[in-house]
Amino acid sequence: CCCHVCCVVDNEDEEQESTTERYHPENLEQLQAQTHFSRQELQLLYRGFKNDCPSGVVNEDTFKNIYALFFPLGDSSKYAQFLFNAFDKDKNGSLSFEELVGDLSVLLRGTTEEKLNWAFNLYDIDKDGQITKEEMSDILKSIYDLMGKSIHPRLKEEEVRQHVRGFFQKMDTNQDGVVTIDEFIDSCEKDEIIMQSLKIFDNAV
Repeated sequence: CCCHVCCVVDNEDEEQESTTERYHPENLEQLQAQTHFSRQELQLLYRGFKNDCPSGVVNEDTFKNIYALFFPLGDSSKYAQFLFNAFDKDKNGSLSFEELVGDLSVLLRGTTEEKLNWAFNLYDIDKDGQITKEEMSDILKSIYDLMGKSIHPRLKEEEVRQHVRGFFQKMDTNQDGVVTIDEFIDSCEKDEIIMQSLKIFDNAV
């Protein structure tokens, strides 16, 4: 679920290949050293970003609007909000190209541990270093809303709550009411479906 945004950026970049915007060399070299992307890939990503975001940043409303285009059958606003907050590391209410590229590098090319750490940060809504049942419920509900009519049949509220309870109980191995980063990573690494899902976008760019 945390990799949906990769599709958004990849599709946008492919559409913008014909643009002539050039990236500033100093920043490009620094990003190349900090990410898993090549110089050419960064140039391609930046051309698409600069064309759609000439101000150099993406605010939350713009992010939500872009996301909604790719999930017309559901309500993507809540999930997009959680995703935006996970990307917005400095909490200034906008996403720079550097922030987006840093996270995409992890989601697309990162190690399993890097991806799971990123996913934990997404679920940890208040960023206190642990996931509560309420936070897990909020994220999973937002994913069901995102999928909307593409889910047949639609899950009832009690079914969603049951999924959350089962998922949380599985992860909260010491039963203390919260899921730590170690519990999260350990549980995910033991789940074949989750591990396979992390590989989907490995070579997307």
